[in-house]
Amino acid sequence: MPASSVANSFPPYFSYAAVASASVLALVWPGGAPAVLGPVVLVGLVVLGLAHGACDQLVLPATGQVRSGQRAYLGRFVLGYLSLAAAAGLGWWHWPGVAVSLFFLVTVWHWGSADAPAQPGQLVLWLAHSLLRGALLFAIPARWWPAEIQHSVNGLLTLAGAAPLGAAWFTGLAQGLWPVVGVGHLVLWACYARRRQFKRAYTDASEVLLLTVLFLTVPPLLALGVYFVFWHSLQHMLRLNRVFGYPALGGPRRAWVAVGKEVAFFMRRALPLLLVSLVVPMGLYLLVPAKLAALDTLLGIAVITAAILTLPHALLVSVVLDSGNWRAAKNKPGVIG
Repeated sequence: MPASSVANSFPPYFSYAAVASASVLALVWPGGAPAVLGPVVLVGLVVLGLAHGACDQLVLPATGQVRSGQRAYLGRFVLGYLSLAAAAGLGWWHWPGVAVSLFFLVTVWHWGSADAPAQPGQLVLWLAHSLLRGALLFAIPARWWPAEIQHSVNGLLTLAGAAPLGAAWFTGLAQGLWPVVGVGHLVLWACYARRRQFKRAYTDASEVLLLTVLFLTVPPLLALGVYFVFWHSLQHMLRLNRVFGYPALGGPRRAWVAVGKEVAFFMRRALPLLLVSLVVPMGLYLLVPAKLAALDTLLGIAVITAAILTLPHALLVSVVLDSGNWRAAKNKPGVIG
């Protein structure tokens, strides 16, 4: 399947249900929600989270962009992928403050662009949608749970060997970001309405509301985990299944009947690289000194692992799967792009 035709063309029913369920649980049983959600997210981080990038080596052949033999291609792919991952790892080792900042910026872009609907010929709208969605995922927790977010960010900086953020600097950033994100979404929806893309505006507004409730009710790290596992990672798997030739069933049945088969289809292809990927956190656990409490150390290792693997993964998604969105409109008067 051509990369330009790969889009999130189906409603993420299961992801909506997972996020809504976590929010309802936190509202009904705020004291017990972390104990219930914690193990679920932990298992999901391996089964869906780490695994969702473990089929990257299959994307180029599936989109018809490999002309050489399979062994030659895999050799070049592995070399390039590992080189980017190694560069990210060296960045964390030598320039931890810069690496942490770049990790958050790359994550904002990668998560946001994954959620943005395909908009070939409307480059500016696609970029705006991507950046606003990615920023939303951090703006709300930073504003609503400032102490928890600052503790987590500073713990990560300390683990990496960088100076922690001051309270005043972090507070200013948190208070300044969310109004910009809020106004930006209003402008985005107005642009969709002006183009008579009412369904797109309604869908995005509904998703923003759903995610906002999640980040207001569930503690921030758990909320980010729920989003990453059951929204970002799952939707990426389903998206790649279309590339790999798995037939789209369509309709609500996807969420409740077929999602298990879809995950199994993807996992069979992801398992070899997933097992290799597990070496990264195990190696970091042995190399990183015990600077923090055990829980913070494990959290930091998980984030650093994600950062090292996210750079090549995000680059592949943006360049190959999202290639159609980068083409600005040509000879189309009145179309932003």
